[in-house]
Amino acid sequence: MSNPAKPNTSRLLTQSHFHLPMGVADNYRYWGEENTVFVKTSEGCTITDADDQCYVDFRLAYGPIILGYRDTRIDQAVIKAITERGTISGFSTELESEVIELVKQMCPNIEKMRFANSGTEAVIGAVRTARAFTGRNKIVLVEGGFHGLYDEMMWKPDVDNWNADSGKAPEIKPFGGGIPEASREHLETVPLNSFDAIDAVFARVGHDLAAIIIEPILGNCGSIASSQEYMQKLRDVCDANGTLLIMDEVKTGFRVAKGGAQELYGINADLTTYAKAMGNGYPVAAFGGRADVMGVINANSNGVVHGGTYTSNVIALTAAKATLTVLNQTNAYDTINKAGADIQQVLSRVFTKHGIEHRFAGPDAMFGIHFGDIVPSNYRDWKQTDSALYTEFAMNLIKHGVMLEPDSREPWFICESHQTVDLNWLEEIVDRSMAEAIEAKS
Repeated sequence: MSNPAKPNTSRLLTQSHFHLPMGVADNYRYWGEENTVFVKTSEGCTITDADDQCYVDFRLAYGPIILGYRDTRIDQAVIKAITERGTISGFSTELESEVIELVKQMCPNIEKMRFANSGTEAVIGAVRTARAFTGRNKIVLVEGGFHGLYDEMMWKPDVDNWNADSGKAPEIKPFGGGIPEASREHLETVPLNSFDAIDAVFARVGHDLAAIIIEPILGNCGSIASSQEYMQKLRDVCDANGTLLIMDEVKTGFRVAKGGAQELYGINADLTTYAKAMGNGYPVAAFGGRADVMGVINANSNGVVHGGTYTSNVIALTAAKATLTVLNQTNAYDTINKAGADIQQVLSRVFTKHGIEHRFAGPDAMFGIHFGDIVPSNYRDWKQTDSALYTEFAMNLIKHGVMLEPDSREPWFICESHQTVDLNWLEEIVDRSMAEAIEAKS
């Protein structure tokens, strides 16, 4: 069914169905025949759709935009590089070392690094490197984390269909079709913040555990965070067992602090993955860490092979250099965090006015909202929140000009440009959207 209020959007989706499965280039962009969005332009913290409706955007393309859309400091650097240097050569440039030197200034956990084109690619490289360094096979995946769209990392606890009162753990299922059972052979899953689960998996298969991979703050699960004690537990048990700790900072890296989540916790990983905010929307990613671990990427017959035609292209590295320079040398983080804190105050006032129990999770630059009386400590706890009310509320916000992901598992992302948001306007929109959501449920 098309949306008569959005004639251009409906026309574009109808046209796209002839050319793309689901009419979109990414499954997550399909929101149904009435709600799928086609963007015409973006600037600052706003996007404008094909029917000229403007939205203040808290989705920010799932987090890459850290400064704002079309930030001239970044775009002009890229344009200059293209006109003076080209886009790709298949050889090395000085940009590689320049960007890594910037990363090292911000992230003391990095000694050596390699580039990639996406978070998925970065995770593949990190996991392969960990296996080669340890000579082991198994990887521990913490429930609620998202580590890219490749087979091994697409085994998830089916919390949506899980009966929390059953006394059983959620079933681990493939996240979609085409994923062979064999891809799960070396994967172990544990709930976040459970010491017992970590002890049990190490007792059972510790001899073959190459790495634990974790998002310290769950970027696809409402910014539910690891406790300080849990992160220290992982560091200690990995050190004792010769297992590597991989922190996936694809979302938190260069967003929640200069040094990412590792700066907040004061605990360093052996390997770290980055992407998203690293280039303010340009497609760049990386993985790196200890020099001895990264040293298994070499030309020996048993060395790790890593590369790719577009890896470390001029556009990506120029954007990364410009973005990291701004983040490292200006007060951008102060501005972002203040905007996030102010927006949470607006939201909290409205929720309280309407008698909605609520809790925020995660840092100001990437916060989750959970309707209920607890801050979830893991993905299973998220099941106790009122996600249905959140989705109704979110769809109303979108209708009135505030863009976000309608699933409460996706955080609100804040960029530097959000400092310009009219908070009085936002409060009116949030108030109206919540009132409509409550009325729809009554």
